[in-house]
Amino acid sequence: MTKPKHSLILDTKTHFEHRFIRDVKTLDKLIKRFKKGGLKIVLTQGVWDLIHEGHAKYLEAAKSFGDILIVGLDSDELTRMRKGPNRPIVPEKERVQMLIHLRHVDIVTIRETHHDIGYLIRLVKPDVLVTSSSTSDFKDDLKAGTYDEFCKKIVTLPPQATTHTSARIRNLTIEGAEELAKEVDKLTRDFIKKIRST
Repeated sequence: MTKPKHSLILDTKTHFEHRFIRDVKTLDKLIKRFKKGGLKIVLTQGVWDLIHEGHAKYLEAAKSFGDILIVGLDSDELTRMRKGPNRPIVPEKERVQMLIHLRHVDIVTIRETHHDIGYLIRLVKPDVLVTSSSTSDFKDDLKAGTYDEFCKKIVTLPPQATTHTSARIRNLTIEGAEELAKEVDKLTRDFIKKIRST
């Protein structure tokens, strides 16, 4: 007997084709089915660029608040709008794959440029909305109670690791600049040597 498609989301295998849900109508139907079955829905969202230990711990903590963890992932275009022209470092397709392979993530969906920050919250109406204290996007809205009518509970988690993506990017940039400086210095010395020997 084959398993119903919605049960594959909770299976131990990846089942990418069932767990990455871009289509809003499909996502809405699944959420209704899970809620009807008495499952508690948790929602969190972000860029998830250069996934690291802090992301994994955050997602594990988020999942602990319910049965189904839905992760909203900012599209490449939305990430560029929010974070600048050099982001994301990791393209959308790969970020989706990385999230799907994390054991605590049940469903991944995409936030597009035409979606405001509250779009998925209003669509999913999660039992628990999980945000990070290091993300500034939500702070004013949370204080104002903007999403209270769409969520039974809102949890703000502290950073789960000592590093974060922006710090990693800065370190990579500094390391790259240092290597380039060494190379330029070597080329300059070699060039000066060459001139002196002629």
